[in-house]
Amino acid sequence: MTIGEIIGVWLAAGLTLMMFSFIYRDNAFFKLGEHLYLGISVGYFVNIQYHQVLVPDVIRAIRVEHDFWVIIPSLLGIFILLRLVPSVAWLSRMSFAFYIGGFAGVAIPNVIHGYFLPQLAETLRPFNAGLGNNLNQIVILLAVFTVLIFFFFSLEHKRIVGGISRIGLFFIMISFGASFGYTVMARISLLIGRFQFLLDDWIRQTILRL
Repeated sequence: MTIGEIIGVWLAAGLTLMMFSFIYRDNAFFKLGEHLYLGISVGYFVNIQYHQVLVPDVIRAIRVEHDFWVIIPSLLGIFILLRLVPSVAWLSRMSFAFYIGGFAGVAIPNVIHGYFLPQLAETLRPFNAGLGNNLNQIVILLAVFTVLIFFFFSLEHKRIVGGISRIGLFFIMISFGASFGYTVMARISLLIGRFQFLLDDWIRQTILRL
């Protein structure tokens, strides 16, 4: 490893240990690492946005292609930054209105075609000859029906309706538990990656020189 690579590994290991120090308690090293992480992330993000968005889509469009229509979305983007100035913060509402409305117009059809309609087709799929497929289909139908009853608040959840809604709550908890487990697994994979970096790149290659 070169001198530059060794310095980089030591810096990365030091910052990693600073972040791990929060396990003990909140301390100055953790706060320093947190501020460095946020500051470097913001600086990197601003640099990427300047070179990959602002230069080709705004500056080049105006100076080379003479497309002056890009001034309008550029002004809307500047209005968002004016949120930090109380006297003209009201201008940011126009930008947020365009942004939220446009995002909703693009996202809602994608969600309907990508999530809602495939799930609806899976729920309405006819029964097959195999016992396993039919059992899965019955479970899906039971889950959809009971969850819908759980969110049907026009009837009081007592007796039969209350029992069905409790079954729906059981399926909802299974769904939330699966989502939470997936999130935990993703975070654990990041933790394992940091431990592998500390053991292999830092201790084995720079300290022990193995």
